[in-house]
Amino acid sequence: MKTGKETGERSIKTAETGLFPVELKEGERFDDLQRNGYEIIQNKERFCFGMDAVLLSGFAGVKKGGKLIDLGTGTGILPILLSAKTGGSHFTGLEIQKESVDMARRSVIHNGLTDRIDIIEGDIREADRLFCSASFDTVVSNPPYMPGGSGIPNPDSPKAVARHEILCSLSDVVKAAAFLLKEGGSFCLVHRPYRLPDIFGEMRDHHIEPKRMRLVYPYIDKRPSMVLIEGRKGGKPELICEEPLVIYGEDGKYTEEIRERYGY
Repeated sequence: MKTGKETGERSIKTAETGLFPVELKEGERFDDLQRNGYEIIQNKERFCFGMDAVLLSGFAGVKKGGKLIDLGTGTGILPILLSAKTGGSHFTGLEIQKESVDMARRSVIHNGLTDRIDIIEGDIREADRLFCSASFDTVVSNPPYMPGGSGIPNPDSPKAVARHEILCSLSDVVKAAAFLLKEGGSFCLVHRPYRLPDIFGEMRDHHIEPKRMRLVYPYIDKRPSMVLIEGRKGGKPELICEEPLVIYGEDGKYTEEIRERYGY
């Protein structure tokens, strides 16, 4: 992933890139997604997507012609990447923060994806009011990792909202996924390994059976820092633990999988 053009510059649609003109606001930039020539609008003063979202885009999938929703889409990174990586017919991003919704919508326009991606402003906790039940084949989420509570500096800041369970909890996310998924549909998320008991408990409480898990290690001899999980609505008990995903090799450089599959 590469940082691109800064505030005030315009993108020009060309035969090579297919990008449409979109104005950047103060503090915003275009970042190159290294996929189909796509770019995303971000603002480092708010919250920029990290490797966790990119890894989830490689772990999750949607069947050809299927529909996918991203709960807490931020600036739209997952719908944009998954529209390039999968054969899904339509992608929806649900986001509560108005400024992030605006950036995500402009990124969708910028990449010429308005016919495939919708960005909806709304609360995950009100998903049952915004959508019909069993509307999606796949639900993905890169939710806040840290439990809510006291001691959060500036809980109204975009970065705090993205990292802490301030506006929604893990239970809220899983409950929404269960409502939105078709029977047999997949729920994929990235989270922290220490929350695994909570994640499995919430998934089973909402009739989503954990089916696939992959631990992500910064180095092969360190503790895992992330976990990728897929559950299936109404699935039978059987969990497959996939081979570890290692980010850095002994030389301190990205491993071949991170370079080749994820564009780092």
